[in-house]
Amino acid sequence: MARTIPAAERVKRARALIVQAHELPVPTLSGWEYFSYVAQVKDLLRQARELIKLIPFSPSASEKLKKDVADVFKEIDEAEKEILNK
Repeated sequence: MARTIPAAERVKRARALIVQAHELPVPTLSGWEYFSYVAQVKDLLRQARELIKLIPFSPSASEKLKKDVADVFKEIDEAEKEILNK
């Protein structure tokens, strides 16, 4: 059976995935390289969302933790706009 990850650790890992998405090298050429880059960025940000999406619904989550999760969701949206120039 898989080990459960505490909510605070999930928030840390989600933020690390956002940083990892920022650090991906931007391709110089357009075309398939850019499609691959976009897919990698979206996948990393999707993983970050998946890690934290259920925390606000947990009865054991504190209000501070729920606020941190809301902040991370905003960071994910901002990162997607910033990285992909939407």
